Amino acid sequence: MTISFVKYQGTGNDFILIDNRTRHFNSKNIDLIKQLCDRRFGIGADGLILLEKSDQADFLMVYFNSDGKPSTMCGNGGRCIVAFANSLGVIENRCTFIAPDGKHQAEILPNSEVRLEMSKANMPKVVAPGYELNTGSPHLVVKEKNISTINVNEKGAYFRNEPAYEAEGINVNFMQQTDENELIVRTYERGVEAETYSCGTGVTACAITAAFLANRQVAKYTIRTLGGTLQVELERFNTEYRNVWLQGPATRVFEGEIEVEL
Repeated sequence: MTISFVKYQGTGNDFILIDNRTRHFNSKNIDLIKQLCDRRFGIGADGLILLEKSDQADFLMVYFNSDGKPSTMCGNGGRCIVAFANSLGVIENRCTFIAPDGKHQAEILPNSEVRLEMSKANMPKVVAPGYELNTGSPHLVVKEKNISTINVNEKGAYFRNEPAYEAEGINVNFMQQTDENELIVRTYERGVEAETYSCGTGVTACAITAAFLANRQVAKYTIRTLGGTLQVELERFNTEYRNVWLQGPATRVFEGEIEVEL
Protein backbone atom coordinates (compact mmCIF):
# COMPACT_ATOMS: atom_id res chain seq x y z
CA MET A 1 0.00 0.00 0.00
CA THR A 2 1.23 3.48 -0.86
CA ILE A 3 0.62 6.25 1.68
CA SER A 4 0.98 9.91 0.74
CA PHE A 5 2.00 12.24 3.56
CA VAL A 6 3.42 15.64 4.43
CA LYS A 7 5.91 16.19 7.24
CA TYR A 8 5.49 19.30 9.42
CA GLN A 9 7.26 20.59 12.50
CA GLY A 10 6.38 23.19 15.10
CA THR A 11 9.45 24.28 17.10
CA GLY A 12 11.02 20.90 16.50
CA ASN A 13 7.98 18.85 17.52
CA ASP A 14 7.46 16.92 14.27
CA PHE A 15 4.44 15.20 12.77
CA ILE A 16 3.28 13.11 9.84
CA LEU A 17 0.17 14.72 8.32
CA ILE A 18 -2.23 12.66 6.19
CA ASP A 19 -5.29 13.93 4.32
CA ASN A 20 -7.83 11.31 5.38
CA ARG A 21 -11.03 12.97 4.18
CA THR A 22 -11.78 9.82 2.15
CA ARG A 23 -11.10 7.64 5.23
CA HIS A 24 -8.64 5.50 3.27
CA PHE A 25 -6.13 5.33 6.13
CA ASN A 26 -6.84 2.68 8.76
CA SER A 27 -6.57 4.60 12.02
CA LYS A 28 -7.04 1.43 14.07
CA ASN A 29 -3.74 -0.04 12.85
CA ILE A 30 -1.52 0.82 15.83
CA ASP A 31 1.46 -1.11 14.43
CA LEU A 32 1.32 0.81 11.15
CA ILE A 33 1.23 4.20 12.89
CA LYS A 34 4.10 3.14 15.14
CA GLN A 35 6.09 2.01 12.09
CA LEU A 36 5.52 5.28 10.21
CA CYS A 37 6.69 7.30 13.24
CA ASP A 38 9.82 5.16 13.69
CA ARG A 39 12.93 7.25 12.97
CA ARG A 40 14.97 4.24 11.81
CA PHE A 41 12.46 2.16 9.85
CA GLY A 42 9.75 4.66 8.90
CA ILE A 43 9.31 8.35 8.16
CA GLY A 44 10.09 9.42 11.72
CA ALA A 45 7.97 11.72 13.88
CA ASP A 46 6.76 12.50 17.39
CA GLY A 47 3.22 11.82 16.23
CA LEU A 48 0.84 11.23 13.33
CA ILE A 49 -2.17 13.44 12.55
CA LEU A 50 -5.13 12.70 10.30
CA LEU A 51 -7.18 15.49 8.74
CA GLU A 52 -10.77 14.30 8.35
CA LYS A 53 -14.17 15.81 7.51
CA SER A 54 -16.37 17.27 10.22
CA ASP A 55 -20.02 18.36 10.26
CA GLN A 56 -19.35 20.69 13.20
CA ALA A 57 -16.28 22.59 12.01
CA ASP A 58 -13.94 23.07 9.05
CA PHE A 59 -12.20 19.77 9.74
CA LEU A 60 -11.46 17.10 12.34
CA MET A 61 -8.02 16.50 13.85
CA VAL A 62 -7.23 12.90 14.86
CA TYR A 63 -3.96 12.59 16.76
CA PHE A 64 -1.70 9.63 17.58
CA ASN A 65 1.51 9.55 19.59
CA SER A 66 4.55 7.79 18.15
CA ASP A 67 3.63 4.66 20.14
CA GLY A 68 0.70 4.29 17.72
CA LYS A 69 -2.00 4.98 20.27
CA PRO A 70 -4.68 7.69 20.04
CA SER A 71 -3.89 10.63 22.28
CA THR A 72 -5.27 13.87 23.60
CA MET A 73 -4.74 17.42 22.31
CA CYS A 74 -1.39 18.44 20.86
CA GLY A 75 -0.78 22.19 20.61
CA ASN A 76 2.12 22.09 18.17
CA GLY A 77 0.26 19.49 16.10
CA GLY A 78 -2.82 21.71 16.16
CA ARG A 79 -0.87 24.57 14.59
CA CYS A 80 0.61 22.21 12.00
CA ILE A 81 -2.74 20.78 10.92
CA VAL A 82 -4.07 24.33 10.46
CA ALA A 83 -1.18 25.08 8.08
CA PHE A 84 -1.76 21.72 6.35
CA ALA A 85 -5.49 22.40 5.92
CA ASN A 86 -4.65 25.77 4.40
CA SER A 87 -2.24 24.15 1.92
CA LEU A 88 -5.01 21.73 0.86
CA GLY A 89 -7.47 24.58 0.30
CA VAL A 90 -9.74 23.29 3.08
CA ILE A 91 -9.51 26.64 4.89
CA GLU A 92 -8.28 30.17 4.29
CA ASN A 93 -6.59 32.10 7.10
CA ARG A 94 -9.15 31.51 9.84
CA CYS A 95 -10.84 28.29 10.89
CA THR A 96 -12.43 26.15 13.53
CA PHE A 97 -11.63 22.48 13.97
CA ILE A 98 -12.50 19.61 16.26
CA ALA A 99 -9.63 18.05 18.24
CA PRO A 100 -9.63 15.34 20.93
CA ASP A 101 -10.45 17.96 23.58
CA GLY A 102 -13.18 19.80 21.65
CA LYS A 103 -13.51 22.74 19.26
CA HIS A 104 -10.66 25.18 18.60
CA GLN A 105 -10.30 28.44 16.72
CA ALA A 106 -7.13 29.32 14.83
CA GLU A 107 -5.72 31.88 12.45
CA ILE A 108 -2.70 32.03 10.19
CA LEU A 109 -0.84 35.29 10.73
CA PRO A 110 0.91 37.39 8.06
CA ASN A 111 4.30 36.03 9.21
CA SER A 112 2.95 32.47 8.60
CA GLU A 113 2.87 31.66 12.30
CA VAL A 114 -0.33 30.09 13.60
CA ARG A 115 -2.29 31.44 16.54
CA LEU A 116 -4.37 28.71 18.18
CA GLU A 117 -7.00 29.01 20.89
CA MET A 118 -6.41 26.38 23.55
CA SER A 119 -8.94 24.78 25.90
CA LYS A 120 -10.07 26.46 29.09
CA ALA A 121 -8.12 25.24 32.11
CA ASN A 122 -8.74 25.16 35.84
CA MET A 123 -6.25 26.53 38.34
CA PRO A 124 -3.22 24.27 38.81
CA LYS A 125 -3.45 21.72 41.60
CA VAL A 126 -0.51 21.77 44.02
CA VAL A 127 1.04 18.29 44.28
CA ALA A 128 4.24 16.98 45.85
CA PRO A 129 6.52 17.44 42.81
CA GLY A 130 4.94 20.67 41.53
CA TYR A 131 1.68 21.64 39.83
CA GLU A 132 -0.84 19.49 37.98
CA LEU A 133 -3.31 20.70 35.35
CA ASN A 134 -4.98 19.79 32.08
CA THR A 135 -4.58 22.02 29.01
CA GLY A 136 -6.17 19.55 26.60
CA SER A 137 -3.63 16.97 27.77
CA PRO A 138 -2.59 16.19 31.36
CA HIS A 139 0.55 17.95 32.58
CA LEU A 140 2.81 18.13 35.59
CA VAL A 141 4.87 21.32 35.93
CA VAL A 142 8.04 21.22 38.01
CA LYS A 143 9.89 24.49 38.74
CA GLU A 144 13.67 24.47 38.40
CA LYS A 145 16.37 27.05 39.10
CA ASN A 146 18.66 25.87 36.30
CA ILE A 147 16.92 23.86 33.63
CA SER A 148 20.12 23.18 31.68
CA THR A 149 21.37 20.80 34.35
CA ILE A 150 18.28 18.58 34.36
CA ASN A 151 18.37 15.05 32.92
CA VAL A 152 14.89 15.36 31.44
CA ASN A 153 14.60 11.78 30.23
CA GLU A 154 15.57 10.33 33.58
CA LYS A 155 13.67 12.71 35.84
CA GLY A 156 10.68 12.93 33.48
CA ALA A 157 10.34 9.15 33.30
CA TYR A 158 10.48 8.97 37.10
CA PHE A 159 7.54 11.35 37.58
CA ARG A 160 5.59 9.99 34.59
CA ASN A 161 5.71 6.48 36.08
CA GLU A 162 4.76 7.47 39.61
CA PRO A 163 1.83 5.31 40.85
CA ALA A 164 -0.57 8.26 40.63
CA TYR A 165 0.16 8.72 36.90
CA GLU A 166 1.32 5.31 35.71
CA ALA A 167 -1.99 4.07 34.27
CA GLU A 168 -2.94 7.06 32.09
CA GLY A 169 0.47 8.71 31.94
CA ILE A 170 1.27 12.39 32.30
CA ASN A 171 3.48 14.86 30.45
CA VAL A 172 6.22 16.28 32.65
CA ASN A 173 7.43 19.85 32.15
CA PHE A 174 10.48 21.42 33.76
CA MET A 175 10.10 25.20 33.92
CA GLN A 176 12.60 27.96 34.65
CA GLN A 177 11.41 31.56 34.87
CA THR A 178 14.05 33.96 33.58
CA ASP A 179 12.00 37.17 33.63
CA GLU A 180 8.51 38.35 34.52
CA ASN A 181 7.26 37.41 31.04
CA GLU A 182 9.83 34.83 29.96
CA LEU A 183 10.12 31.10 30.61
CA ILE A 184 12.34 28.24 29.52
CA VAL A 185 10.57 24.87 29.26
CA ARG A 186 11.71 21.31 28.61
CA THR A 187 9.14 18.51 28.34
CA TYR A 188 9.07 14.73 28.72
CA GLU A 189 6.09 13.51 26.69
CA ARG A 190 4.04 10.43 27.46
CA GLY A 191 3.45 8.25 24.41
CA VAL A 192 6.80 9.36 23.02
CA GLU A 193 8.40 8.40 26.36
CA ALA A 194 11.25 10.82 25.89
CA GLU A 195 12.07 14.51 25.85
CA THR A 196 10.74 16.28 22.77
CA TYR A 197 12.00 19.52 21.29
CA SER A 198 8.78 21.26 22.27
CA CYS A 199 5.25 20.61 23.55
CA GLY A 200 2.44 23.08 22.86
CA THR A 201 0.08 21.98 25.62
CA GLY A 202 3.13 21.78 27.90
CA VAL A 203 4.25 25.37 27.41
CA THR A 204 0.61 26.39 27.85
CA ALA A 205 0.52 24.53 31.18
CA CYS A 206 3.72 26.29 32.24
CA ALA A 207 2.39 29.73 31.30
CA ILE A 208 -0.77 29.11 33.33
CA THR A 209 1.30 27.87 36.27
CA ALA A 210 3.56 30.94 36.14
CA ALA A 211 0.52 33.24 36.04
CA PHE A 212 -1.06 31.30 38.90
CA LEU A 213 2.06 31.64 41.07
CA ALA A 214 2.29 35.38 40.34
CA ASN A 215 -1.46 35.85 40.83
CA ARG A 216 -1.75 37.52 37.43
CA GLN A 217 -5.18 38.08 35.90
CA VAL A 218 -3.82 38.73 32.40
CA ALA A 219 -0.46 37.57 31.11
CA LYS A 220 1.57 36.99 27.96
CA TYR A 221 4.69 34.85 28.07
CA THR A 222 7.52 34.23 25.64
CA ILE A 223 8.65 30.65 26.11
CA ARG A 224 11.91 29.15 24.89
CA THR A 225 12.06 25.44 24.13
CA LEU A 226 14.79 23.27 22.62
CA GLY A 227 13.17 23.73 19.20
CA GLY A 228 12.38 27.43 19.26
CA THR A 229 10.20 30.14 20.76
CA LEU A 230 6.47 30.13 21.44
CA GLN A 231 4.09 32.67 22.92
CA VAL A 232 1.16 32.06 25.26
CA GLU A 233 -1.37 34.67 26.33
CA LEU A 234 -4.17 34.09 28.82
CA GLU A 235 -6.79 35.60 31.10
CA ARG A 236 -7.99 34.39 34.48
CA PHE A 237 -11.68 34.40 35.42
CA ASN A 238 -12.11 33.36 39.06
CA THR A 239 -10.68 29.81 39.19
CA GLU A 240 -10.55 29.29 35.42
CA TYR A 241 -8.16 30.36 32.68
CA ARG A 242 -9.82 31.35 29.40
CA ASN A 243 -8.85 33.10 26.17
CA VAL A 244 -5.69 31.04 26.20
CA TRP A 245 -3.83 31.41 22.90
CA LEU A 246 -0.71 29.57 21.73
CA GLN A 247 1.30 31.18 18.92
CA GLY A 248 4.25 29.83 17.00
CA PRO A 249 5.57 28.44 13.71
CA ALA A 250 4.13 25.54 11.75
CA THR A 251 6.66 24.60 9.10
CA ARG A 252 6.23 22.28 6.13
CA VAL A 253 9.38 20.15 5.94
CA PHE A 254 8.77 17.78 3.02
CA GLU A 255 6.16 15.59 1.36
CA GLY A 256 6.39 12.09 0.01
CA GLU A 257 5.03 8.61 -0.39
CA ILE A 258 5.92 5.46 1.50
CA GLU A 259 5.23 1.82 0.67
CA VAL A 260 4.00 -0.26 3.59
CA GLU A 261 2.98 -3.87 4.00
CA LEU A 262 -0.37 -4.37 5.72
